[in-house]
Amino acid sequence: MDQDIKQAILKGETSLGIEFGSTRIKAVLIDHRFETIASGSYEWENLLLDGYWTYNLESIIAGLQEAYSGMKQEVERKYGITIRTVGSIGFSGMMHGYMAFDSAGKLLVPFRTWRNATTGAAAKELTDKFQFNIPERWSIAHLYQAILNEEEHVPRINFITTLSGYIHWLLTGNKAIGVGDASGMFPIDETTHDYNESMVKQFDELIAAKGYSWKLKDILPEVHISGQQAGALTAAGAKILDKSENLQPGISLCPPEGDAGTGMVATNSVRKRTGNVSVGTSVFAMLVLEKELTAVYPEIDLVTTPGGNPVGMVHANNCSSDINAWLGLFREFYEAMGQKADTNHLFGVMFNKALEADPDGGGLLSYGYFSGENITGMEKGRPLFVRSPESRFNLANFMRTHLFTAFGALKIGMDILTKKENVEIDSILAHGGLFKTPIVGQKIVAAALNVPVSVMATAGEGGAWGMAILASYMINKDQQESLEDFLDQKVFKDTEGQEIYPDGSDVKGFEAFMERYTQGLAIEQAAVDNLVENWRG
Repeated sequence: MDQDIKQAILKGETSLGIEFGSTRIKAVLIDHRFETIASGSYEWENLLLDGYWTYNLESIIAGLQEAYSGMKQEVERKYGITIRTVGSIGFSGMMHGYMAFDSAGKLLVPFRTWRNATTGAAAKELTDKFQFNIPERWSIAHLYQAILNEEEHVPRINFITTLSGYIHWLLTGNKAIGVGDASGMFPIDETTHDYNESMVKQFDELIAAKGYSWKLKDILPEVHISGQQAGALTAAGAKILDKSENLQPGISLCPPEGDAGTGMVATNSVRKRTGNVSVGTSVFAMLVLEKELTAVYPEIDLVTTPGGNPVGMVHANNCSSDINAWLGLFREFYEAMGQKADTNHLFGVMFNKALEADPDGGGLLSYGYFSGENITGMEKGRPLFVRSPESRFNLANFMRTHLFTAFGALKIGMDILTKKENVEIDSILAHGGLFKTPIVGQKIVAAALNVPVSVMATAGEGGAWGMAILASYMINKDQQESLEDFLDQKVFKDTEGQEIYPDGSDVKGFEAFMERYTQGLAIEQAAVDNLVENWRG
């Protein structure tokens, strides 16, 4: 086996995926059997700068290089080979957001991530104009809000893109983007797999009086579907990616994609009637639709698979950040007692306590809103944990409540799809760090959605592995082979998943929790804002 892998590395019969997540940049190299050969990662955090959540360009490049270097060094340690080429490369990143550049390629304002809830006026006006839901996170909402704010950089815009599109452009010189990531910038026409022309025209007419030198289509990246080549690694790009300068230029790159698309690939849920839940700093559920929705819902994003099929997406800005913060507090306590805490063991112990809890979490209530939450209308981050004298306050209920609330906002959006629109789901597959602890996360999600939830053995590989699969699809697909067939018949042919059905008491417990959750939302914003004002004094 090792000899086969060595030959694959030497011949460049491998594919590399690098994904820029909210807290980690990860590089994954796979072989022709789609198994991981080596990986590398870089931990990072967003920062709040002048009222915007952002990552600076220095961190983006440093993280890219460190993740690649870690993967490269693992190959050298395990196989004694220095990587000089690979068969294909793909980049993915957090969807949405706003990166605007001038004609010289200079970033005009700091990268505005999906986490910013600062575009409410723009999103509402565009939604009304298009009669198509434009979420606050979308690139077009950020652009239009900058126009409404009369920001001085707007007339100088030459190009706007997402994080994945920026990295792809930096390393290839091509202003390209995958259709899935593009669908988080601007609405996509399902028939053309390109930006919706009538809406592009409406936008241009909307801003015509401003007299900008650009038209919308001129500043957006070119859309590609999965399987197409979207450029090649330039000599300059190779030097940026590999600081040791061993990597050779000319490697084919597939279209850059968003983390939603790579999540669908990593869980084999790109066919109609399939869905997946991706859990991290944010949480989103994707259901591949059979038909159009009957109405416009602000809670539902309409995006696409990497192949261009329509998807109903429920995206909540908050998921694991508050849980991680609380577990960090428990770690501090444990270490203050003179003990050494292993992260995986700590999370495993604490998550498993949730299985011992009362079904509804003992009457406790939490909102893990580290940032604003679009689905529930919270403009700013307001993490909050509440208990009453009657609640049953113990560790098990505390943990169950925080796991429940991680899916509270998601549940509101999912109920619209399944109960109002009667969207049918054959299967839900879950992936993300929360599922590294066996069973617990699955049981919580199954209770929240009241459907069976599967976690595949590949789920822990995450979006970087999914991106590597998309890169592999580009060079290894048969003629006319669809992405769905490639995944079913090649990538996941022998992959087994662990499926957990919803437990009746867990479902009722989650419903009871959601009653508290939705009732509390009516008073939380006013109450917390009042407290903040009092503290400011």
